[in-house]
Amino acid sequence: MNIEKNKVVSFHYTVFEADGNQVESSKEGGTPLYVLYGAGNIIPGLEKALEGKAAGDHVEATVEPSEAYGERDESLIQRVPKKRFGNAKLVPGQTVMVQTQQGPRPLTVLKVGMSVVDVDLNHPMAGKTLRFEVDILDVRDATEEEIEHRHAHPPGAEHH
Repeated sequence: MNIEKNKVVSFHYTVFEADGNQVESSKEGGTPLYVLYGAGNIIPGLEKALEGKAAGDHVEATVEPSEAYGERDESLIQRVPKKRFGNAKLVPGQTVMVQTQQGPRPLTVLKVGMSVVDVDLNHPMAGKTLRFEVDILDVRDATEEEIEHRHAHPPGAEHH
């Protein structure tokens, strides 16, 4: 069965930056990723690289920023009141999840002052070319519930 819209795909992956530095991997002792193909659950460049592939395939793909997490946007570096973070202990380089009007979003703390915090709202991988190595484990038809919810339900996961 080939990967196409409304198929659930499970795979192990490793992500590298252009310089070869490994960013993340599910391969060694990790849990495979389950995605509903065509629902926008993974970055567009990786989704395109997986189309038409099948269980057992090994896929290597280089994804440019425009097909990954976008280009860096310097206007997303902002100074915000420290009180917005409550009593959180903030340190430069720390990544914090915040609620925005567009949903949860990671931000990186750049500088912590007495009353303000400089933050970067760019995704940590924005502006980076990424290389993926993917081992496709399984491809199956999505259930009606998965299609309705717009995401895969991995085995043993609680359905909502």
